Parts: sequence; C-alpha cells; structure tokens
Amino acid sequence: MKPTWIESKAHDANARLREARENQVYPYFREFELGGIHTSVAGKPIVNFSSNDYLDLTTDPRVKAASVKAVEKYGCGLGSSRVQATTVEHVELERRFAEWAGFEACLLFTTGYQAMLGTLMTLADKDTTLVLDNLSHACILDGTFLAAGIPKNAPEVRFFNHNSAKSLERILKTKEREKALVAVEGIYSLDGDLAKLPEFVDICDRYDAALLVDDAHGSGTIGKTGRGVLEYFGLEGRAPIVVSTLSKTFGGIGGLLFASREVVDAVKHTARSFMFSASLPVPVVAAAHTILDLMDREGESLVAELHQKSDYMRKGLVAAGFDLGESSTHIMPVMCREERKTLFMHHALYECGVNMVPITYPAVKQGEERLRLNVTRGHTQEDLDRTLALLKEYGEAFFVLSGEDIGPLDNDLKV
Repeated sequence: MKPTWIESKAHDANARLREARENQVYPYFREFELGGIHTSVAGKPIVNFSSNDYLDLTTDPRVKAASVKAVEKYGCGLGSSRVQATTVEHVELERRFAEWAGFEACLLFTTGYQAMLGTLMTLADKDTTLVLDNLSHACILDGTFLAAGIPKNAPEVRFFNHNSAKSLERILKTKEREKALVAVEGIYSLDGDLAKLPEFVDICDRYDAALLVDDAHGSGTIGKTGRGVLEYFGLEGRAPIVVSTLSKTFGGIGGLLFASREVVDAVKHTARSFMFSASLPVPVVAAAHTILDLMDREGESLVAELHQKSDYMRKGLVAAGFDLGESSTHIMPVMCREERKTLFMHHALYECGVNMVPITYPAVKQGEERLRLNVTRGHTQEDLDRTLALLKEYGEAFFVLSGEDIGPLDNDLKV
C-alpha cells in the first residue's frame, strides 16, 4: 500500500520513542507473565511498585474461585450492552455497593473512564459551569471536552488552581452559568495528595454548587474501613456524586457511579459510554462482589496493613532525602525533575528487578518528571527494604536526592 501523510505524521510524533529505544530506556508495555505484585518479564522476577492493586486482592484464591465459577455459568462476556445484557449479578453488586458506600443507588460501567465520561456528559449542559482542578485526571478532562463539544448545549468550563479553596471560590463567584458542577479527585493519582475536601464541601454548599468526587484511588484504601475519602474526612452524605472504579482495590476493571436514584436513572438512560458499551463481564462482577465481602469483614485490618507499609516507605524515602511532593498517601511521586534522570533511574531499578514507571512530559509538566511509587499491601518487608536501598544507591548516582541537583545528565551517559 502506498504510504500517505499519516505515516509521515506518525513518524514525526514517534521521535521521542525512537530516542528512548535507541538509548535502551523505553519503559512501557512490559509483558508480564504473572498477575499480582510479584510477577515476571521474559522469565525475570519483578516486584511491581506501579501497580494499583492496593490491597493485593486481585489474585486472592477466593476471588479467583468466584470468577471461575462465574465463567462456568455465564462465559466471559454477554454479547451486548447493559440495556439488553443485564444479569442478576450486576443488579445485586450495584445494590451492595450503594449500601457499602452509603448512597441511594449505584451504576456499574465497563470502565472507570467511561463512568466519568458518561456522568459528566449527562449532567453538564448550557446552563452549567463545569469547574475543574487544574490537575484533573484525563477522564475528567475528556468528559468535559466531550460535553463542551455538543453544539448549542455546551457548558462553560473553568479551572481552579490545584487544591486551592480560594481559587475555587473565586470561580464560583464569577461563573457565567446558572448552575455549577465542581469535579475534584479524592487522591490525585500522580501526586498522591488528598483533596482539601472539607473546604470544598463548605464552599459548594455556600454557592449551591454540586460536588463530584473521583475517588478511584481512595475507595478501598483510606477511611477506617476503606470506604474512601468521604469516610476519611467524616463527610458522608456531603457530596452528591462519587465516581470510582473496580480496577484498583476491587480486582478487575469497571466503573462505579454513586448518587441518588434520580441521578443514576438519568445517567443510565442517557450516557452513551454506558448504553453503547458492552456489559461488564460477569466473572469481573463476581470478583468485585467477593472483594466487597472481604472489605465488609476485614476492611479495617486490610487498610491498616496498607497504611503501615506506606508509612514505613515514606519515612525511609524522606530520611534518604527524596522529594515526594505533597504526597500523604500510598501513592508517592519520587521526584527526579528531569526526563533523562527519570528514565535512567527507572532502567537501573528495573535491571535489579524493581518496576517503577517513569512519568514524564506531557503527563506532567517539564521539570516535574518523577517515578511513580505505589506501595501496596502485597509488598513484603523485604521488598520495601531492598527497594529503599536501591533507590538510595541510584538516587545518589543520578543526583536525584535533595541538595544534589547538578542539572541534566550528560547526553553521552549510558546505562
């Protein structure tokens, strides 16, 4: 086939990929051979510190057994969307999740990304100002941009400074539309910091704005029993909409919308990302249901173990001189603040059997490059201590530790 301008455009776009591959530091799409925190790539044992399986329940034998049983009954898929492929298992899991989270109703999506898109596109219209934190996740941004692209029904879109109550209030005072929908994350996925939710709740109440909380990284990990950021701050009942996921704590993939029954029904019959996407496979539903049972019985101890390990790792990193930004959770950005340092740090760790994914521009601003370190309940004490030792060694070697910045690495440096 004759090449077109598309190939030329793609070639230009791939310049950075070629450079990383030539330098043997391309870090993505590793081919894991096992599930879980302890895996292997090309036969080499790897401890994964970039997994979102925070409570290490995805490969729990009880969870796998429930999925196998569901496969035997339903197979791996249902062949259509929820409109005509809903099972009793879907409905029962929605009922259980709503009860667990303290909401009137819950809606299961096939992915968390789709849950956010469908919710925003349903609720935001020409009478609405969408107000977003300027570090909002891609799913919030994409849902906003899709809503903003609807002819004659587009909302006003405004951004406030990250985690700034003063900036949020200034926007709510000056918005041009009658209604306001404010979207924040409970835990910010690349920075590990908590939203200043008590302040945001009060401001939204004062200005009659609806608050949507993306709690993908908080559900199952914070709050005494793991019910997320609202439980953590004692704000149950104060946020009318929460969107979360099954792909972190709950063992698979899928999205969750928590809201009133009226809101859930509106999204259920309007959201294109729900109505025109294949139904969540029942084996995944069964896995999530089993983990929810475990959270009901053991949630407090599971969350406490996660926090004990993440606190240990944070203290060790800070003592060694690493910059963790504003993180106060199990998600810790190991700030390298230069792309080459970040890629070489990743590669050096990986050669020692530790996977810690580098986050570089455009995912973060230039000068804010970092390794993403996620502590999970599945990491052993040996994992934590060995990784701390490796990070100290390579942090010194690549001038990443506080007070050791000598600028970008020599372009001729090879690992």
